[in-house]
Amino acid sequence: MFGECHAHIFMNGYNYRKAVETHKDKVNERIIGEHLAAYEKEGITFLRDGGDALGVSDACRHLAKDYGIDYRTPIYAIHKTGYYGGIVGRGFHTRSEYEELVANVKARGGDFIKIMVSGIVDFSKKRAVSGDTLPEHTIETMIEIAHKQGMSVMVHANGEIAVKAAAKAKADTIEHGRFITKECLEIMAENKVVWVPTLVTVKNLKGCGRFPDDAVESIYSEAVEDIKTAYACGVQMAIGSDAGAYQVYHGTATVQEYGCFQEILGAGDWLDAYLEKGETRIQQMC
Repeated sequence: MFGECHAHIFMNGYNYRKAVETHKDKVNERIIGEHLAAYEKEGITFLRDGGDALGVSDACRHLAKDYGIDYRTPIYAIHKTGYYGGIVGRGFHTRSEYEELVANVKARGGDFIKIMVSGIVDFSKKRAVSGDTLPEHTIETMIEIAHKQGMSVMVHANGEIAVKAAAKAKADTIEHGRFITKECLEIMAENKVVWVPTLVTVKNLKGCGRFPDDAVESIYSEAVEDIKTAYACGVQMAIGSDAGAYQVYHGTATVQEYGCFQEILGAGDWLDAYLEKGETRIQQMC
């Protein structure tokens, strides 16, 4: 089975607040073990986390090996204070504060830097991202600073402005990437950015009753077309489900994400080789 290139081990797939409560006072290693066991059951041996603000992914580093999992983490994600990102990490106000956070991750043995540069998809509407997007120059500066400290950069980005800026600045990977253009994908291909589109975060919402089905269907249909265009443009993609998000369960979601790629691009050894290449590149940069 392929590895999971985007997960949040602290989340549970059904209730974010309950997940936070579970680890608020002390990291609950029993729950972490249950999530790791779900990956072990599916034969998943590589797991790349997106970080959290509770110390869960940090604690997971010494637990994962007991489940035969090669685990990589940014420890926490970094966001600019006042913008989206507090649910998974730490904020900064100034450039020097950001530099300190990057240095802290590096000193603690974090495998890469994760930055948040946009909001999340508003699934109640057909084409909307919650919150504001960071200015392009800020996105470029954040990536440049991390690279200068010798760290690869995982970028949470939705919307044309955020994705284009991250791709132009040669982010190592872009996560999610909803509501983009062919130009965004062409820049990704040119700068050898790996895209982790987390398709099941949309597909698994169909029929759940939490959001209007017509909005979810519209968002997913656009994502499907973007995947086809990305492949045609030469963008390297990889499997990552955003496991732990709502209706996206650890272990099984990785298998579902693989299924999405098969449905969209067609199953075959060529697809497996293509996705393995994306995973390998991510492993090499962590």
